[in-house]
Amino acid sequence: MQEVIDRYKRHTKDRVQPENQADAQNLQHMQHEAAILMKKIELLEISKRKFLGEGLQSCTLQEIQQIEKQLERSVSTIRARKTQVFKEQVERLKEKEKILTAENAKLREKFVGLQQNQTPSEDKEGEAVCTDSSEKSDVETELIIGPPESRTRRLLQN
Repeated sequence: MQEVIDRYKRHTKDRVQPENQADAQNLQHMQHEAAILMKKIELLEISKRKFLGEGLQSCTLQEIQQIEKQLERSVSTIRARKTQVFKEQVERLKEKEKILTAENAKLREKFVGLQQNQTPSEDKEGEAVCTDSSEKSDVETELIIGPPESRTRRLLQN
């Protein structure tokens, strides 16, 4: 019985050790990768500070010129993208204008057709109502100064 237990322990010990070694190697690899990434982050933060104009005292003239060229390239790229976006937006708006113009023309034709089917009617005072759409207005043009109550009284008096 003891012999079986010993064989079992040796067998499980052999299986556990390679897993532990693989885990240890994996852990070591991950630590190395984390250290590399931390270094990259630190360099990016330093670069960011330089682009923002911080910490330039320690830079050489050549480094400052490189930063200036990089900023100019970045601004140029941003302006090109901005121009592209504006052009796309103008194109979309032109398409929308065409659609709305066509819809407006259809509605105008429909309105003219409805006007032709109706006869001119007369309003309360016996005057003929104008059927020309450019002269027809729903806006009251009389200037009335004062609170709304006085306005309704004046309308009732007329």
